[in-house]
Amino acid sequence: MTSPPTLTAVLTNLGATAVATLVLMLAAAAVAVWVRGGRHDGVDVVWGLGFAVVAVTTFVLSAGEGDSWRRVLVTGLTCVWGVRLAWHIAVRNRGRDEDPRYRELLAKAPGNRDLYALRTVYLVQGALVWLVSLPVQLAQYGTGDTLVGGDPLMWLGIALWIVGFVFETVGDAQLSRFRADPDNRGGVMDTGLWRYTRHPNYFGDACVWWGLTLLALHHRLGLVSLVSAAVMTFLLTRGSGARLLESTIGRRRPEYADYIRRTSGFLPMPPRRRGAGQPGEQ
Repeated sequence: MTSPPTLTAVLTNLGATAVATLVLMLAAAAVAVWVRGGRHDGVDVVWGLGFAVVAVTTFVLSAGEGDSWRRVLVTGLTCVWGVRLAWHIAVRNRGRDEDPRYRELLAKAPGNRDLYALRTVYLVQGALVWLVSLPVQLAQYGTGDTLVGGDPLMWLGIALWIVGFVFETVGDAQLSRFRADPDNRGGVMDTGLWRYTRHPNYFGDACVWWGLTLLALHHRLGLVSLVSAAVMTFLLTRGSGARLLESTIGRRRPEYADYIRRTSGFLPMPPRRRGAGQPGEQ
């Protein structure tokens, strides 16, 4: 029999994680202005760390309010995902110019560039971290089935998280090796996982968050998590993820148009024949 979480405890946690996320984003903005000379693409590193901060904060606050094993499981999965993503982006951006997405956005800033970045980048991303992380927060409350032999949704969630983590990690590693080879400069990565989807890393992200969402469905309040997973999927496919990236990549890499025609945009699918069909991070 599932025991629902205490609403007061959940609301207290939601307030605390909102404050923790705000403090993290304000600190990141301060570092960008006073340490990095006004370079703001470091917020991409903070994005992954933000979810880890939310998970740990919830873990501490949910003591006695949920199953210990579930709290450890959800916190661990989230931190592994978030820290790996932050590390990957930090290594990828080392020695590179500022991400052109941020340069173009902040070039249009009315008034102070840094204050505009605070409003449109840090505070917006902080709000999204808090919203998208609702599955992580809600999953740690309430008691239910045991880890061994219990809830099928739990096992499906873990399996989905593993699939997503593998896609994201392997896809990033394949692209890093491709970029490290000078012979591939200006080329298009279309082998490995990138042969089946133009964005294996974004597909992996979506799987990770739908997996975490399933882990929150052991009580009715966890249904709110479905909104968070949908928001993350929208961001990856239609928001600041794949769509924004592909709006400029064609100008830099002429071969990308043919890659689009023959390769699935998100879900892994067998590639179409060259020249067939209709019109990832690269």
